[in-house]
Amino acid sequence: MSQTSPEWLASGVAQVAATLEASPILGIAAQVRALVAAGKTVCNLTIGDFEPKHYPLPQKLLDGTAQAMRDGWTNYPPANGILELRQAVQQQCTRRLGWTPPLEHVLIAGGARPILYSCYRAILSPGDKVVYPTPSWNNNHYAHMLGAQPVELPVGPGDNFFAPYEVIAPHLHDARLIALNSPQNPSGTCIDPGELLRLCQAVVAENDRRKSLNLKPLFVCYDQIYWMLTFGDTRHADPIGVLPAMVDYTIYVDGISKSFAATGLRVGWTVAPAPVVEAMNKVLGHVGAWAPKAEQYAAAQLLSDDAAVDGYLDFIRGAAGRRLTMLHERLSALGERGYPIRTLQPQGAIYLSAEFALAGWRDGDKRLDTPDDIRSWLLSDVGLATVPFSVFGARHASHWHRLSVGAVGEQELSEALDRLDAAVARLQPS
Repeated sequence: MSQTSPEWLASGVAQVAATLEASPILGIAAQVRALVAAGKTVCNLTIGDFEPKHYPLPQKLLDGTAQAMRDGWTNYPPANGILELRQAVQQQCTRRLGWTPPLEHVLIAGGARPILYSCYRAILSPGDKVVYPTPSWNNNHYAHMLGAQPVELPVGPGDNFFAPYEVIAPHLHDARLIALNSPQNPSGTCIDPGELLRLCQAVVAENDRRKSLNLKPLFVCYDQIYWMLTFGDTRHADPIGVLPAMVDYTIYVDGISKSFAATGLRVGWTVAPAPVVEAMNKVLGHVGAWAPKAEQYAAAQLLSDDAAVDGYLDFIRGAAGRRLTMLHERLSALGERGYPIRTLQPQGAIYLSAEFALAGWRDGDKRLDTPDDIRSWLLSDVGLATVPFSVFGARHASHWHRLSVGAVGEQELSEALDRLDAAVARLQPS
């Protein structure tokens, strides 16, 4: 065993790593595990992942991966991805988004996270400004690792949890990157196409100004990893789709992980301007963040089969949509009964935004005074595990929670909502 002081060893850790915040979601997950180990029934709505027994992989993706391994595709892939998958991504953009990127604009990586990180690494230098709304997923951590200057724009339900153009506009003149995510994690809401168009027009105009002054361009990082998962009348909008001139300034984040419940297969990609792709490829190459070759071949086969894609999307939208609708309707019914609980209509991804504005209420002798009191009450007294928006940088929306339906069955969810009905009936305003 080591005889050295852990504190002294920790002093050798770089400042960026030492000051990097651990995910608060992991702390909530530890509480959930402890309760389950103690025999407590918990409906876990914290997980931004898919439980395979509820959301099995597309059969074509499963069979294709196994066959590619049997065929020997287990060595290093090309650094920028196999040609077949890059072509399949290119064709998917044509068929499903309505625009065709040059092949050199497509880069494959080991999931969407390496794409997002390499985007930050390729664009931002220490002190550069990155603009994003809060709540948001991980932008604060990536900005911290790069030494970038974060410009956080607090948003709420009145904005559909997206920053209006007027809020972003004052930062366009000196920002280097605007980070957007639609459908959004954690809110499950989608950007308004008209608002996106206004922003894109301003980005193009700003870059025209910068070109005339030989200044560095402004880019939009557009994370659309959930774009195939929209519900009801909601339709996905993307920068190039609303304004073709954004082809020079948009860095897309995409992959198979969410739309095909394939989070563990680690296949993601970007479509971005060629110089940015080249820079991102260098970053990914040095850390070896490539997608496994067998999974790349299987993903290419899946994306090239419209019938297989459409069939699976029908299944996953139906499965996630039923759960989201159940949550929305049951929680809305509590609000209609006079309790300070509300949700936003399901729009996209696997998340529902729900507000539990229960501060000042009590359950017997237990007072709910703080947002953490409310979260803990939902977990320990109801058996409902949620993630508050404060975890995603939105302390201004501390009573709002992310509810994820990726790891729960419909019966389990219904029983949890029954428990919530009974628990809420016990509440009294203080």
